[in-house]
Amino acid sequence: MKGISNIGPGVPLLLAALASYLLFPDYLLLLSSLFVLAIFALAYDLLQGHAGIVSLGHAAFFGLGAYTAAILGRAGITEPVAGLAGAMLVSAAAAFCVTPIVVRGNDFTRLLVTLGMGFLLYEAANSARWLTGGADGFPDFTIGPVLGVFAFDFLGKTAFFYALCVLVIVFVFLKRVTESPFGLALKGIRENSRRMPAIGASVGRHLALAYTMSGAIAGLAGAVLAQTSHFASLDMLGFDRSAEVMMMTTIGGSGSIPGVVMGAAAFGFMKDYLSTVSPKYWHLGIGIVLMLSVFVIPNGIAGLAAGLRRRLGRSS
Repeated sequence: MKGISNIGPGVPLLLAALASYLLFPDYLLLLSSLFVLAIFALAYDLLQGHAGIVSLGHAAFFGLGAYTAAILGRAGITEPVAGLAGAMLVSAAAAFCVTPIVVRGNDFTRLLVTLGMGFLLYEAANSARWLTGGADGFPDFTIGPVLGVFAFDFLGKTAFFYALCVLVIVFVFLKRVTESPFGLALKGIRENSRRMPAIGASVGRHLALAYTMSGAIAGLAGAVLAQTSHFASLDMLGFDRSAEVMMMTTIGGSGSIPGVVMGAAAFGFMKDYLSTVSPKYWHLGIGIVLMLSVFVIPNGIAGLAAGLRRRLGRSS
């Protein structure tokens, strides 16, 4: 019961996700992609919302995870869970290698480093056609049944529950991490990094661990997308995806785990709907919605929900 109470805000989201399976049986693949976006957004929010680090190249880890799962599948390691583990290890190792620069720099240098890292990996993947397929993508790999039992089907039923299970695990894990002493230290670093050493908190060590953890979870999200869509491509490493995850976090409410999940779902649904209505000008629609959201919900969906709860509390 204690574990359930700790993730109380996530219970309505889980019930809504399960209800969507019954209400929208023809859109299970779309729903699974929304779960992937939520995992990626949660990974990024660990940096921006809790540690105060803004990254312009977080899609690098997302893409690394996707390509790792695809390459493992082509190499004969077809168990999806094994692919997830491999993707997390590779993405975590890549994030750890960047931490010395990210931790020691200031906000401006972090932006440049993360942006440059994203461009480098994108061009490297584009050049290594023999490994990644280049601009044509990477569809030639096999993904076996989950745990040897649940095979991925055309309708997306297995993909739906597979992505949802990963999202729930990440949600619970990050909820515990952010409410732990480590998570509280990250928030202290975000507010004032100069004072934290005075209470015995190592700023560099905490930021390095948070960045590595965030990279691993971003790679996990990329692996789930590659496995459920049976495709890996350069756009998973592109700047557009890094920008989108920042938008999702902002819409949901930076620093709020349930809010970020709702923001990712809202952004993914909006993107899919607008691209269907206007395949040529859907970017314009997203831009207008994002500009309006800054004025209508400046603190994101989480801030709007908190405001409504306060008003209802006063009225009662």
